[in-house]
Formats: sequence, structure tokens, C-alpha cells
Amino acid sequence: MAIVVLRRGKCGLSECITQYLVAMAAVDLLVVITGVILNRVIGIYFPVSTLSITPVCRLKTVLVYASRNCSVWLTVAFTFDRYVAICCQKLKGRFCTKRMAAAIVGTVFALSCLQNIPWYFVFEPVYFINNVPMYCGIKPNFYTLTPWIAFSWTNHILTPCLAIVLILLFNLLTVRHILASSRVRRALRGSGTAGNNIDSELENRKKSIILLFAISGSFIMLWATYTAHHLYYRITTTYVYTGYNDPVFILQESGHMLLLLSCCTNTCIYVVTQKKFREDLKRAVKFPLTLIVKLVK
Repeated sequence: MAIVVLRRGKCGLSECITQYLVAMAAVDLLVVITGVILNRVIGIYFPVSTLSITPVCRLKTVLVYASRNCSVWLTVAFTFDRYVAICCQKLKGRFCTKRMAAAIVGTVFALSCLQNIPWYFVFEPVYFINNVPMYCGIKPNFYTLTPWIAFSWTNHILTPCLAIVLILLFNLLTVRHILASSRVRRALRGSGTAGNNIDSELENRKKSIILLFAISGSFIMLWATYTAHHLYYRITTTYVYTGYNDPVFILQESGHMLLLLSCCTNTCIYVVTQKKFREDLKRAVKFPLTLIVKLVK
């Protein structure tokens, strides 16, 4: 629904912003399809299927990691775009364009796919059924060989650690610029009129600060559990669980659940807070109902 409403271009957003938001909504949908439906739902309720064949299972894992990383780095790219738009007026005209946004989205998608290709070679068949390799089990040397250890650490440093640092950095710089501009604006307006009139520009800037902190806070909180589990099992070399009630297993699955959720929250935070988007969404929801009423009449 977000993709359809944004593509209509009636939300009062620039073409650059719309390009990013449509890409983020599309990738978030891809995360739901690959990470939740194909990997979790079908894996649990349909344990023996075509998706259980080892090569297909490997490809599915690559898609899960690629779509997830793409979602994270599109958030970073959009945060940087807003930083440039607000704080770097000289670069704004050249950088904050639809063409540049499309190029960045394409680059992020391509790099996310390339970065996660090695996951295809991490897994091996669990067993064979009529000589057909079934399911994906992590190779034991993934936890011991230096290249695989380096690959694992690099992935976690890039996503989410570096992403968190960059989002915080750009948001803090943006907030600092907004606060400095607000102080100058108050000084120009004068203390006599500032208390009597509501400055709509200052109100919009306050909303921007709240929005930026909401994005940073939700991203950090939802990825914290996943990061904590990675650090724990690498430091303590805890690679085997005693069962479903093992606290480390619960920590792992909770981390995966929260990070999948984080790939869906940013679209909601960015888009649902837009008044014109909400209005267009209401019209889109009412349209089929109105059409049914007309047909009945």
C-alpha cells in the first residue's frame, strides 16, 4: 500500500524523497517475503518442500541477508540525503535529485547482493533423500577458519555497527544544524513577538528532530539483541544449544525477530507521519468500499 500511494506522487514529497521511500518500502516488503514468509513461516509449517533442497535453501539465505542489509543501508543513504538537504545547501542542488537517488538505490542493492554471496558457501546438506541434498547446516569450519571468522565479523561490523554509527552521526549533525538555525531565527524574530506568535518553521524543525531521534532509537534498540548475541557466541564460542529452552537460543531467535521487525519500522516512521500520505491512504482504502456501494445501488 505504501508503494502504491507513494508512486502516485500526491503526498507533497519531492521526487528525490519519494524515490528513497518507494525503494525502502519495496525492500522492506522483500524482507517480509524472504525473511518471514519463505524462511520462517514455510520453514516451520512446511518443513519438507522445494525450499528445503540445499541449493534452494542456500539461495534463500543469500536473499534473506541481502534484502536485510539493503534495507539497513537504504536507511543510511536516506539519512545522509536528509543531512545534505538540511545542512549542505551548496550540495543540495546536485545531490538531492531523483537521478542521484536512483543511482544510490541501485548501488546499495548491487553491493548488498555481492556482499552476501559468500553465505551460499557457508552451508552444507544435513542429509540426503533419494540422493537429493536436503536442508542447510552450517559447516563446522565456519566457526574456526580465519577467512570465515573474518567474513562474519566484517558483516556484523558493517551491518549494523557501522550503519548505527553513521545514522547517529548524520542525525546528530542535522539536529545540531536545526538547533543553531532555530536560535538564529528566534533572535531575528525578537523576544517580544516570539512569545505571542507560533512560528510554524520552528514547529516543523521540532518535528524533524523528534522524527530523527525516533528513527535512530528504534534502529538501535531493535538491532541491539542481535548484536549482543553475535558478540556472546563469538567471545564464548557457544555454537551449540541444549534445546529450545536454552537462554542463548532464545536470545538468538529474539534477535532475529527484532531485526526483521526493524526492517519494517522505518517506512512507517517516515511515511505514516506525513499528513498528506495519511490522507491519500484513507482515499485508497475508501475507494473499493465506495465502488462496492455504487455497484450495489
